[in-house]
Amino acid sequence: MEVFLGIDVGSVSTNIVTIDQAGELKDSLYIRTQGRPIDAVQNGLATIYKRNTNIIVKGVGATGSGRQMTGIIVGADCIKNEITAHAVAALHSIPDVQTVIEIGGQDSKIIIIRNGIVTDFAMNTVCAAGTGSFLDQQAARLNLPIEEFGTRAFESTSPVRVAGRCAVFAESDMIHKQQTGHQISDILSGLCHALVRNYLNNVGKGKPIQGPILFQGGVAANKGMKRAFEEALGCEVIIPPYYNVMGALGAAVLAKEKVKDQNNTAFRGFDIIDYQYTPRSFECDGCPNSCEIVELKINNKTASFWGDKCGKWNN
Repeated sequence: MEVFLGIDVGSVSTNIVTIDQAGELKDSLYIRTQGRPIDAVQNGLATIYKRNTNIIVKGVGATGSGRQMTGIIVGADCIKNEITAHAVAALHSIPDVQTVIEIGGQDSKIIIIRNGIVTDFAMNTVCAAGTGSFLDQQAARLNLPIEEFGTRAFESTSPVRVAGRCAVFAESDMIHKQQTGHQISDILSGLCHALVRNYLNNVGKGKPIQGPILFQGGVAANKGMKRAFEEALGCEVIIPPYYNVMGALGAAVLAKEKVKDQNNTAFRGFDIIDYQYTPRSFECDGCPNSCEIVELKINNKTASFWGDKCGKWNN
């Protein structure tokens, strides 16, 4: 079976998907990066290959915060940023989508699409209060598995108002609400509404949010978050079937488009599962920029440099 691979390496999760020639998703994998992106990619590809030993990879796309290194490790045909990958995946799922809400573990973004073209976007990469880690922290504080967070929040009939501009203030406010006798489900729902307010007041501020609206990223699994967004926006929020691997899906679709007019791929093959990768970084002293350069060795041979502004090393 001929497939195209999409790999999305983020700070929290590493996602891998395969799609066929028709663009249909055939397999997907969502695993934790755990601060070891190279191991995550190797383990993920090993799992995909073990489940699909009959596949022939015709193209590979990489995205996410670890896309540069991942692209070199696997031999990617295209390396794209997260905005492009998520927008392509959204259009692949819902062709007339106009707004994409994406909330992951460490960042969140909004993408405005009009007539199939990205016209505006914004990201929040500074404060944790607008990301999934905000909910993770509060769930841990309540000794509640994050998998149960959404279901419990959805049971609420009277959500309390929790300060959500800052994760530290939110936690102290949540503790106060517990001590004054509020139900856990109401507090959880209040936290969902706090995250939505934070998102709309920061990431979505000034953006023309119109439907159809797609909600992507790992946080989309939270029923309480979906309801909070719908109440705040006054319209339906759609969660696509593969909401948690949309970046990887977009990378796979982009790879398919990239190699459609060529008969070969840069993919190194599944042998990379057993390769040894050694990254190191150093500061270039060639000019006042003092760029931090990253070198990647594959099986003790230098494969690539990146991180410079002038091209001295990556050329």
